[in-house]
Amino acid sequence: MIGTPVLTPQEVVERTLAAATHLHGCAVLVRETSEAVLRWANSTMTTNGHTTSGSVTVIAFVAVEGGTAAGIVSSSAAVTDTTQLADLVRAAEAAARDAGPARDAAPLVEPTGEDPTWAEPAVETSIEVFGPLAGGLAEVLAGKNKQYGFASHELTNVWLGTSAGIRRRWVQPTGSVELNAKTADLGGSAWAGASTVDFADVDVVALAAEAARRLDWGRRRVTLPPGRYETLLPPSAVADMMVFLAWSMDGRPAQEGRSALAGPDGPRVGERLTDLPLMLACDPSAAGLDYEPFLTAGRSGDGISVFDNGAPTRRVEWVRGGAIGELAYSRAEAAEFGTTFTPAGDNLLLTGGGAATTADMVANTERGLLLTCLWYIRLVDPTTLLVTGLTRDGVYLVEGGEVVGEVDHNFRFNYSPLDVLRRGSEVGATERTVPREWKDWFTRTAMPPVRVPEFNMSSVSLGR
Repeated sequence: MIGTPVLTPQEVVERTLAAATHLHGCAVLVRETSEAVLRWANSTMTTNGHTTSGSVTVIAFVAVEGGTAAGIVSSSAAVTDTTQLADLVRAAEAAARDAGPARDAAPLVEPTGEDPTWAEPAVETSIEVFGPLAGGLAEVLAGKNKQYGFASHELTNVWLGTSAGIRRRWVQPTGSVELNAKTADLGGSAWAGASTVDFADVDVVALAAEAARRLDWGRRRVTLPPGRYETLLPPSAVADMMVFLAWSMDGRPAQEGRSALAGPDGPRVGERLTDLPLMLACDPSAAGLDYEPFLTAGRSGDGISVFDNGAPTRRVEWVRGGAIGELAYSRAEAAEFGTTFTPAGDNLLLTGGGAATTADMVANTERGLLLTCLWYIRLVDPTTLLVTGLTRDGVYLVEGGEVVGEVDHNFRFNYSPLDVLRRGSEVGATERTVPREWKDWFTRTAMPPVRVPEFNMSSVSLGR
């Protein structure tokens, strides 16, 4: 039996807005995501597959006593008729009336022109996207070490329509590969990973070679006590710390004294963190790391507002020339605090260091630790942005410019991402990387290695 046809994303937007003409305003977000995955374990391919998913988010803006309210309702059900959409509008309207006047209320964003891609259908990924990976992966799986890993590729299509006349579409590619090489007795493990748009730039043989080199370092084991060590953070570890910092750059908490960016006289914008000319920025036009040129907000909170849907994104310099540059503000917050609308972004780049690679920094280390990546990062003190977490898949002792062995345990660390910038004594060359901890939520990063003279390894964590 032939099923009822599903409405196109554009039809969903238009029919939802038509059902919401009695409201003060309405915004509709339609997302369709196509994902392909590969998984391997014990040097054998175990899983490959392709899935699709979708959602419709309706944001109802309702005039209520005291201002304008916003109600948000989402559904993942396939939309086959206008009745479903009318139900979503009614539910969103009811949620708005229950919520009362919104603190972040602002006029809806006006359109600035037509999107020539608006009418195009969704695009999908497929298993074929892993073609550039296939030959190299076969070589890796045939090697001497046991190989475990996962590769994924997503294409997320988004259509945004508002009662103010905005019609925008974007397709976001997100890809990554992670592999763990393990010794035959499974006693040693090493990790390597990369992010990508289409896998054409991923050298899985080189990733496996890096993991194999780390396994070789682990042939000699050493035991070290907790303490403060000169520590080399590779790009992946730096990414996890900087992503956490970027997520903490909201303006309202700084204005209200609730964050590490709050000073005695207001936000610490302009305060110098380092004499190094470092720049921490998000940029929607960064080559290979680009993201939506317009905001798609399905919730409101510090630094973000559903009233801002369709507003243009832009390059934001969270740290500029070594000093705190900008904080995130919605349009309503910017008006409230007399500052500039500053949208958060979906990539992160730390630049301004030298030309040194991680290997170069190892060669210039008399005694210290080289990390692989970080894991289970959690906030300890919001007033200093102190976080705790674990090292993972290899902590290596460096002496006389060479890696001389692997520490036979992991460490729990306590350190602030702000102090990575404040106290980092050397920053190397920026390269595309993938954060280990935050990859499922934030993938597009380019980071350098960083030398921290006294990184606090607060306690020993059993296991490797």
